Parts: sequence; C-alpha cells; structure tokens
Amino acid sequence: MTGLTFDAGGLIALDRNDRRVIALLARTAEQSQRVTIPATALAQAMRNPARQARLSRLIRQPDTDLVPLDGPDATAVGLLLSQTRTSDIADAHVVICAQRTGQAVITSDPGDIARLDPELQLVAI
Repeated sequence: MTGLTFDAGGLIALDRNDRRVIALLARTAEQSQRVTIPATALAQAMRNPARQARLSRLIRQPDTDLVPLDGPDATAVGLLLSQTRTSDIADAHVVICAQRTGQAVITSDPGDIARLDPELQLVAI
C-alpha cells in the first residue's frame, strides 16, 4: 500500500471516531505515506467544519492531498462512468485518484467502488 484514498464513507467514519480508520491513518503516518481526499468526497462528508474537528484536521495535514475535480479529472470521471454505465461522480473521482496514486481506498461501500475498478485495493469500514 502506498497510502490511502478516502471516499465519503471513509471520511464520515473518521468523523465518527472509527478506531479502524484512526489506526489506518496512524500506520500511514508511521510509514510516511500520503493521504488523498478527492474534493468530491469531501463535499459529501463535510457539513459543519466547526463540529467536524477530525475531518478538518485531516485535510490540513502536510501529508494530505486534497484533489480538486479539475478539467482533466472531470474528463476521466466522465469516461469511467460511461465505460462502467454508472453515475456517481464522487465515487468515480475517488477511483481516478486511487488509480493515479496506487493507493488503497477507504470505503463504506466497497461494492460501488469495485464496480468502477475491481482491481483496486479496498479497505471496507
């Protein structure tokens, strides 16, 4: 594993103090690996930054990459959705980010992510 990419469910689990997610983040930090948060997943999870301290802290860490949905990624997301005949933009953005970085995906819905790329390493929480 070269780090972690979070989907919205993974971010929500962190926000709810899920010990499995906290342990995965600790191991990632110990191994000097990066954390990727697609902005689309963050948009699904962030509701009140003042009350979501764990999530707000994670996105400010120097080893966390917050990835915007820019033009090239938007095109890649659209192509992936077309190829897989699915429609969830945020899940597809998570997959594109994980493919690019070679990271495992922290997800609460591994079926949706696996439908987009069955080869990705998934950590179901």
